[in-house]
Formats: sequence, structure tokens, C-alpha cells
Amino acid sequence: MPIKSLGDPFSEKTDLRHGADCGCNACSSGKGEAHHAAPMSREDMLERAVESAVVRSIFNQSDVSRRSFMGMIGGGTMAAALASVLPLDKAKAAILDELGPPEKTDLSIGFVPITCATPIIMAQPMGFYEKHGLNAQVIKTAGWAVARDKSLSGEYDASHMLTPMPLAMTLGAGSIAEPYIMPAVENINGQAIVLSNQHQDKRDPQQWKGFTFGVPFEYSMHNFLLRYYVAEHGLDPDQDIQIRVVPPPEMVANLRAGNLDGYLSPDPFNQRAVWEEIGFIHILTKDIWEGHPCCAFACPQSFATELPNTYGALLKSIVDATQYASNPENRKEISEAIAPTNYLNQPVPVIEQVLTGTYADGLGEVKRVPDRIDFDPFPWHSMGVWILTQMKRWGYIEGDVDYKAVAEQVYLAADCAKVMNDLGYEAPEVTYKSHTIMGKTFDPEAPSEYVSSFAIGRG
Repeated sequence: MPIKSLGDPFSEKTDLRHGADCGCNACSSGKGEAHHAAPMSREDMLERAVESAVVRSIFNQSDVSRRSFMGMIGGGTMAAALASVLPLDKAKAAILDELGPPEKTDLSIGFVPITCATPIIMAQPMGFYEKHGLNAQVIKTAGWAVARDKSLSGEYDASHMLTPMPLAMTLGAGSIAEPYIMPAVENINGQAIVLSNQHQDKRDPQQWKGFTFGVPFEYSMHNFLLRYYVAEHGLDPDQDIQIRVVPPPEMVANLRAGNLDGYLSPDPFNQRAVWEEIGFIHILTKDIWEGHPCCAFACPQSFATELPNTYGALLKSIVDATQYASNPENRKEISEAIAPTNYLNQPVPVIEQVLTGTYADGLGEVKRVPDRIDFDPFPWHSMGVWILTQMKRWGYIEGDVDYKAVAEQVYLAADCAKVMNDLGYEAPEVTYKSHTIMGKTFDPEAPSEYVSSFAIGRG
């Protein structure tokens, strides 16, 4: 339902006297300005509410005077003048600081049992949800399609998701279109390409024609990184290999049975293949793209707008846990906390090898890569743009794409930055940067040119 009272206070065409129950002809017929506006994010709604309150007070609540004045000097001039004496970002931050206790404390949060979900999982046994006033229960989920559907149905208040999922769900790619937001990344790096031991003589990807690979979901970094990797080696991922969606807990069994030649999967299932002596680690995904995002905390946009205090407390819990996990000194403690049956259901040594980065590679060597997996909550808009370029490249989305607009609607970098700063962590001051993937630089300012630069693709 449109929120009529959040009309543009700098427009002479907007009547701010029209509340949510207004029955005037314009509102009841759906012709009012608010009826044609795009859905507003929580951040946008808060800024608009602050603007309206300040502007109304200036004109002593007289909307006739306000509209007359805006018509004479122009809304842009008024907005600039107001910002010079009362920076709205500071007013907005002050209001956020005054948010009260959570409207809802009992929450259900879905997770798929992988090490990427470490912050969401550990936040329950290690008390991060409780610290921020929540009684959150994390619920093990078989795979991403189930996580998506349970979130869409409202069974989950929020969920552990793959970073491409809220982008796809917002666009209606692979599911009904529903505005989703992703205010925090959980992990960076943390994946690998594993091959069956029978392919130890096939280390060159050009030898992989006819191979069958598993990925955990179509809208996943795993799928897009695997496609990027083989395409850079001259293979068409839709013609030269087969890519199957396999839930992460079923990866090892399928590798053992010969149903898969390899997979690009979340851990601990890469390390579990080595533990079971049926596979070896071909390459860590950090060696494809150092610092790439993987999993995240996401929720429906309506959750944030209808329960802002609960949303804020949950985001604080996740960011707090993510920053705790980013400290290598805490990794062994975390490994024990998330190993039990109701969480990852994995041997502690397997989880420790992933989180500490000291691991057997299945080829007779022990590697030491401290940032094999790392944890950084900031949702870079440029990462969202890159993901969208790959969705476009491989035909998952069609037509013109406003890459930046979608990334900024879904990846709520401002919310994350504020929470990081509130908790005493340093947040980036920008939201876009270039990224290097397999030696090639991605410029987020030229996404369309980037898509068309590849010799192999569908878009």
C-alpha cells in the first residue's frame, strides 16, 4: 500500500495533508503522486519522513503556504538551502539512534549448513542475538530453493542467502518478483573447485570437456565463478560441460558415486571430500577473485519497513558476529560452536581446516592460507553490479538493466556502514570500487561494455 504522507515535501504538486486514510478523489482514484512512486526502501522512507517533518515545521504546518513557496523558488533551491543549515543525513542518523526496543523478539532465521553461514549460525550459541535483545532461532535448511521459498512465504523472518539471490528475487528471476534487501555480506572467499581423485591427471581446465560439475544454486557466486573460470580457459559452460544444481550437503555423496566429476561448492564440503579421500582441491575461489562475496543476510524489504527496530537489532547481531568471526584468533572457538548436529553436523577438525586456513589439499600437501575464508559485512554496490553483469552475460536476465539502480536498491550499504560505525568498526566511505577477476579489471562504471567484452556468453 502506498504511504501517501511520504510525498515529496519539495514539490508544489504534492499535498502533504493527505494521510493514509485520506478519501479525497485523487487518493481514492489512485491518481495521487504517491500511487505512482516506486516502492521505497527503509532508508528512503526515513529520509523522506525527516524532510517532511522539517519542511512542515518551517511553514507552520501550512501546506498551502509550502506549495506556493515551492512553486515560486523551486523545490531544488529550497532543498539546497535547507541542507546548508540542517544536514539531513545527521538528522536521519539522530533518529536512527533513537529507535526503541524490537517490535518482535522471537525470530526464525533460515540457514543452509555451510561455513559461509558462520555469523548467522554462531550468533545463536554464542549469544549475539540475545546481546541485541532478540530470541532468534536458526533453522537448518536443505538448500537454497527451500530457503528462498520459505522466506517468500513468511515462514522465515530473514535468511542466510547467496549474494545473487536477493538481486534475482527483486527482479523476479527464477521466482516471483518481491523486493528484497541485503544489508550485510557474511563471508568473502571460502569456496573451492574440487575434482574427483580420478582426475588428478587433468589439472588443466581445457581437459574438462564432457565433465559434470555441481553448484549449489543457479543464482550463486559458485555458478557464476565456475562459468567465468572455465570460459576464461576457452570452454563454454553451457556446451562443453554440464552444470547441475546439487544441495551442498549432497555434494560429497554425488562425487563418491561418480555422478559428479567435480564441483564448485561452499565449505566444509570441499574439505570434507579431502577428509573422505575421494577428491582434491583444484583451486580456491580466492585465487579466481580475491575478496569475492559469497553469502549474506537478507530479508524482505517489508520486514525492514514494518519492523524497523527488529530489523536494526538483527542487523547489529549479524554485523557484530561477522566482525567477531573476522578475527583469526576466534576461529577455533567458533569451529566448536557451529560443529554440532543442529548446525553444520561436521567434525570439528574439518571446520577448523576451513576457518583457520591450514588444510590438507588432497594432493599430499598441507597448505597455509589464513584468508581461505574471511568475514566482512560490507555489501559493496560494485560487487552487486558485477553479479548482475554475469546474470546478464549468461541469459538469466533479459532486456535493459539499470545495474547501479538495482544494486543500490538491494545492497543496503548505508545501513551496514552505520551499524559498523555504531559498533566501533570502520566502514568504507565509498560503495563502488574496481575488482580484479583472473587478472582482468572490472570497472563498475561500465557494466554494459564489460558484458559485451566476453567472447563466450549468452547476453
